[in-house]
Amino acid sequence: MLVLLPPSEGKAAGGSGAPLEPQELSLPGLAQARAAVLEELLDLCTGDELKAREVLGLSEGLRGEVAKNAELRSAAALPAGEIYTGVLYDALGLADLPAPARATAEDALLVFSGLWGAVRVTDRIPSYRCSMGVKLPGLGALGAYWRAPMAEVLPAAAGDGLVLDLRSAAYATAWKPKGEVAGRTATVRVLHSQMVDGVEKRSVVSHFNKATKGRLVRDLLVAGAVPGSPAELVTALRDLGYVVEAEAPAKAGRAWSLDVVVTQIHD
Repeated sequence: MLVLLPPSEGKAAGGSGAPLEPQELSLPGLAQARAAVLEELLDLCTGDELKAREVLGLSEGLRGEVAKNAELRSAAALPAGEIYTGVLYDALGLADLPAPARATAEDALLVFSGLWGAVRVTDRIPSYRCSMGVKLPGLGALGAYWRAPMAEVLPAAAGDGLVLDLRSAAYATAWKPKGEVAGRTATVRVLHSQMVDGVEKRSVVSHFNKATKGRLVRDLLVAGAVPGSPAELVTALRDLGYVVEAEAPAKAGRAWSLDVVVTQIHD
């Protein structure tokens, strides 16, 4: 099973550990593309601060993120599972997973990134600010930039099992599973269901959507569930108490669509 996650805007500080060692990151086939993005980001953030803030979409209150990016080569690095914070990662709770679940997470979770392309939770990276929606002056839109490198590397990383795609739309642009891999991919949407004047209304609530996805992954890991196909995923989630509506693709080579329906919103 390969689980595709978005990163978080919020990131922990790297502390006082050793700096980034790019050659030690997983998915070495992305190394050349990573180096190009890193160099471009460093050039941007060591130059005109106003331009850097404009390109990165940063407000005045976040100007410190530019200076942080400028020090990426020397900044302390931590495992990505500790760097990424925020709603999804709080709900996932990697730090206190039981040992077997943690081992599975280290193999199965892949976090997409505008800067690194994709990393495993054990990969040591510094805190940074560079979303997939950024358009770097020399490379253009990062979502489009990463498509070719990802297409070369990720089909092999997906192996022959389930691909559980929990990415947000911006990060999904970097790699779209195709062909046989797409046929064993399941994308998940979380819907909040409530009755309004006797009629069911459903909506997507961003904050709760992230929290539910984090809990969903955690529950699968703790239960030791390793579904091998979208159909097996539906069964596993229902066994865990989730209300799941599944739509098999109409044609071969397309991903399954799963709706997880919830009636209560909580963190």
